[in-house]
Amino acid sequence: MHRLPFSAIAVAALVLFVHAAPDRAASPVLAPLDTLAPDLEALYSDLHRNPELSFHEEKTAAKMAERLRAAGFEVTTGVGRTGLVGVLRNGKGPTVMVRTDLDGLPVEEKTGLPDASKATTTDDSGETVSVMHACGHDIHMTSWVGAATLLSKARERWRGTLVFVGQPAEERGGGAAAMLKDGLFTRFPKPDFAIALHDSASLPAGQIEYVPGYALANVDSVDITIFGRGGHGAYPHTTVDPIVIAARTIMALQTIVARENSPLDPAVVTVGSIHGGTKHNIIPDEVRLQLTVRSYKDDVRKRLLAAIARIAKAEAAGAGAPKEPEIAVTDGTPATYNDPALTRRIAAALSRSFGEKNVLEGEPVMGGEDFSEYGRAGVPALIFWVGAVEPARFEKAKASGAPLPSLHSSEFAPDRRPTIRTGVSALTLAALELLGKP
Repeated sequence: MHRLPFSAIAVAALVLFVHAAPDRAASPVLAPLDTLAPDLEALYSDLHRNPELSFHEEKTAAKMAERLRAAGFEVTTGVGRTGLVGVLRNGKGPTVMVRTDLDGLPVEEKTGLPDASKATTTDDSGETVSVMHACGHDIHMTSWVGAATLLSKARERWRGTLVFVGQPAEERGGGAAAMLKDGLFTRFPKPDFAIALHDSASLPAGQIEYVPGYALANVDSVDITIFGRGGHGAYPHTTVDPIVIAARTIMALQTIVARENSPLDPAVVTVGSIHGGTKHNIIPDEVRLQLTVRSYKDDVRKRLLAAIARIAKAEAAGAGAPKEPEIAVTDGTPATYNDPALTRRIAAALSRSFGEKNVLEGEPVMGGEDFSEYGRAGVPALIFWVGAVEPARFEKAKASGAPLPSLHSSEFAPDRRPTIRTGVSALTLAALELLGKP
């Protein structure tokens, strides 16, 4: 691949950043973004090359802390284990929290890009794994740094307090809860509003999407161990076969959504793995199931989990199992609810700058995000999406029906320059909308 000298790279990055700007994003506060463009792209490339797993984001957090300090923020590190909080006070006015997530995923990158991650690490189970920013958290962090820098430079245009939060372990779903437990809303100014963005693998770069109300789902992982009495496969009458019990259980679980849940309340019960047995002619002593369970409403969540336990126990009892199944619910995150009034307010502000055709209302999905924890802690909150797909590639895929690499894919590669520019601009303008005016 032909490599340009540094000065040419900087000029090329600047030109692409300028030309990627939405036609109507003309706020004077955004003017320095053109100058910041090469530095932001260099930061993105560094973050992309050097991802870290959940609750191990020490170097990543240090980089974010350094950037915030340079922008004039008071920075505290080690919040919620590896998180950080930056506070910038600028007179009397609202307190606005802007969150980014820090962690990468145990995925081997296969994009073939010059700055592709080749990082490996030892995970919490002792296994050596590859690490990649396959969900765009490097885009989020770069946009967050850009917004912090622009807002700091424009202090004459707003009044209030900014709380910039670098959150660990979003991918594991425990980072937000850890920061709240460590005093995020007591040790630091409690926000009047909380905002965040997420890149999207199903939107073209330059577009923004928002969803009022429920936007992302409750997420629960359920582990079920079904016990039987093993023996020879040729003499099944001498055994209690846990594989048969598991098969009956899996089929019965499908009736929860189909027959016990209102069709007006979205819900998902998926058995993602089943493990049992070692050989053709051996009936095992136990079988393990792993489920993911999704919903929006708390009462639906409670009902789904209760039904799963009831069905698993009933199928075991009906088969004469020697003991009840063991059922464990782990890794839960609550549904993300975007405050409707806040969502409409920010959407209107972004539409004025980006144009209505580029700021679209989307549909809720069954993915999960622990950004939800901040809203449940009593703060009006909004997470919105910025497109990350190169527009020509998006249109080609749309026309042909060919799938694009999704988030968490080893081949996910955002169209970085326009995506970062949109992210920086959107976070900056959203915060300005909420902050007090001089």
